Amino acid sequence: MPILNRAAELQEEITEWRRDIHRHPELLFDVHRTADFVAEKLKAFGCDEIVTGLGRTGVVGIIRGSRSEGPTIGLRADMDALPMTEATGRPWASTVPGKMHACGHDGHTAMLLGAAKYLAETRNFNGTVAVIFQPAEEGGGGGNEMVKDGMMERFGIERVFGMHNMPGLPVGQFAIRPGPIMAATAEFVITVRGRSGHAAMPHTVVDPILAASQIVTSLQSIASRNVHPLDSVVVSVTKFHAGDAFNVIPDEVEMAGTVRTLKKDVAAEAEKRMRAICEGVAAAHGATVDVQYDANYPVTFNHADETVFAGAVAGEVAGTANVDTDVVPTMGGEDFSYMLEARPGAFIFIGNGDTAALHNTGYDFNDEVIPYGVSYWVRLAEKALAA
Repeated sequence: MPILNRAAELQEEITEWRRDIHRHPELLFDVHRTADFVAEKLKAFGCDEIVTGLGRTGVVGIIRGSRSEGPTIGLRADMDALPMTEATGRPWASTVPGKMHACGHDGHTAMLLGAAKYLAETRNFNGTVAVIFQPAEEGGGGGNEMVKDGMMERFGIERVFGMHNMPGLPVGQFAIRPGPIMAATAEFVITVRGRSGHAAMPHTVVDPILAASQIVTSLQSIASRNVHPLDSVVVSVTKFHAGDAFNVIPDEVEMAGTVRTLKKDVAAEAEKRMRAICEGVAAAHGATVDVQYDANYPVTFNHADETVFAGAVAGEVAGTANVDTDVVPTMGGEDFSYMLEARPGAFIFIGNGDTAALHNTGYDFNDEVIPYGVSYWVRLAEKALAA
């Protein structure tokens, strides 16, 4: 089945929804306008049940098929934006200073709304579709909050599916793989404490900057010397704050960053080695160190059968030649991982074309993607719940 004629007919309307959401970005759980927009649309479509406030501000719409007997599947989109200032110059650019949809969640929400409209019109399936609109993907763990709120049990969701746009992948193409497709994430804050003094008399001080600088370089040995060469780990120090004057060696340095892994044992080893490196290097310089290490999102792990199924559906929409079923995992994180821990399912990438990268001030979701995304969701629901 190629792109649905109805999806193509709805593209202009869905684009208007997407651009409206884009103009009014909201962060983390504070997505009240977007959630209200979604709930109003679902009501207008004639969804059988609409539940708001799940996972604080999430929305779930229930659409029952022509025969309600049968399983329930979940289709998920995220709604939140990023704390960035948009630089696209588009007519529909963000109207909120310091906030923008730089990851395409506006497009994800609009495409799932388009699919919901179609499915509510046709109901050509047995069972139930739960369309899930989630807050706080960008660091807030909104997916986990919805799971903890009992979403899966409340609606009897047996399988769950997610989708994310991918800049650089041509429009009309999809990419997926079984197993780990996106990384587990962790954040760390390292505080190195020395003894301050005059920069012209370094022998009288304990220099935390020197110790911290050597910690930064030594942390790179985790990937190069502590983890198997065929396993993936990223250790990035992204903040380094120290001192206020040209001629004063400060008392302490604070640095922070992120660790990304695709396996639980690698994640554990990375934390273990980080702590050992920090303590050893600091001690060698006569300094002390405190390491705050917080594991965040788990690995986004695609279940085997659901991955084969999702890839086949994408092939029906775009043609099998346009579906990469063994895409290289990305070290970005994704809190759909929590839903995949709760239920079998799969996460797929959809091509956004030659656009700016995600989390870039020049990024914008490509509206040409909409018919492909809507068609994928519809076909997935109809095939999973075949009448």
